[in-house]
Amino acid sequence: MGTFNRARVQAALAATAVLTLALTACGGNTGGNTATSGATETSGGNGAADNTELQEITVGVMPLVDVAPLYLGIEQGIFEDHGLTVNLETAQGGAAIIPAVTSGQFDFGFSNPTSVLVAASRGLDVMVIAPGGSSTGDEDTDYGATMVLPDADISSAADLEGRTVAVNTLNNISDSTVKEAVRQDGGDPSKVEFVEMPFPNMVAAVEQGTVDAAFLVEPFLSSGLDESMRPVFWNWMEVSPDLMASTYFSTGALAEEDPDLVAAFQDAMAESATYAESNPDETRAILETYTSIPPEVTQVLRLPRWIDAVNVDSLERLIEISTEDGLLEGDLSVDDVVLADAG
Repeated sequence: MGTFNRARVQAALAATAVLTLALTACGGNTGGNTATSGATETSGGNGAADNTELQEITVGVMPLVDVAPLYLGIEQGIFEDHGLTVNLETAQGGAAIIPAVTSGQFDFGFSNPTSVLVAASRGLDVMVIAPGGSSTGDEDTDYGATMVLPDADISSAADLEGRTVAVNTLNNISDSTVKEAVRQDGGDPSKVEFVEMPFPNMVAAVEQGTVDAAFLVEPFLSSGLDESMRPVFWNWMEVSPDLMASTYFSTGALAEEDPDLVAAFQDAMAESATYAESNPDETRAILETYTSIPPEVTQVLRLPRWIDAVNVDSLERLIEISTEDGLLEGDLSVDDVVLADAG
C-alpha cells in the first residue's frame, strides 16, 4: 500500500469533520436535530429516452465511501434507465436522515443498520430496502478495525477490559461491534470504556495516549496503518464475515403507496452496486466528486464490498448483538424491518 502524509489528510478532512462523524456506515443515533441538508444534486448521464417521464425522488445521504455506487449510478444514467431523477440531500447522520424519511421529507435514506433497527424497535416506520457497503471478509482488504499503537500491550479483544476505546458514536454499530468482539474473546464488554470523538481526531488521540484504542474506518484506517498502528481485530468480521455495515431504507407506507417506485430504486441500486464492484477505478474517482478525501488517499484506501441484495443473515446478527447490548426496545425480527422482496 502506498503511503501518504497523515497531517495533510487530517487537515483536508477537518473542514468536514462534522459530516464525517458517521463515516462508512456508522451514522449518528436516532436522537438529536432533525434535518441538515446540503446542496442538491440531480441525476444525469445517458439514461431514459427524452420522451420518458422521470419520477423525481429525494435521497438523504452522507459523504461516505459506502455511498459511491449511488453517485456512480447517477453519473452512468442507471437511475434514469429505471425512470428516476435523483435529488441528493447531504445530512450529518442518521439523527437527521431517519426522521426526514419517516416524515416524508426524503423518500429514501442511507444509514448504518443498527440505527434503523433501533428506530424500528421504537415504533418508527422504517424498512430496509437495499444494501450499502459490506465487509470484504478479508483482513487484507476490509475497511474497519480497532487499532492500537504497535507496541501496545493489547493483543486481543479481551485485552480491552479496563481500557478506553474511541468510537464515533455511542450506543450504535461502532461500540456494539467492539463489545461483540470482546464478548467472543471471553472478555467482559461492560469493563470497556468508550470515548466518543470524531474520526479525524482518533489517530492522534491514540498516539497521544488520550485513548488506548480506536475503531477506525476508511479513510482514517489507512491513515492509522500508515502511522504503523496495529489492528487488534476487524469489527465487521467479528460479527459476520460478510456483515452489511450500511443500508438504504424507506418507509412501509411508501412501499404500500407506491411499490413500483420502491422497486425501481431497489433495481437501480442493485445495478449500481454491481457496476461499482466491477469498476473500482471509477469508484475511486467518484469519491473525489463528493467527499473531501484527498486524491492520493482515494487511490489507496480500502473499498467496501458492494452487493445487490439485502443480507438478511447479517441483519439477524446485528439484531442479536443489539438486543444483548440493550439497544433495542421490545422484540424485533428481520421480518419487521426488511421489505418482503428486498432480500
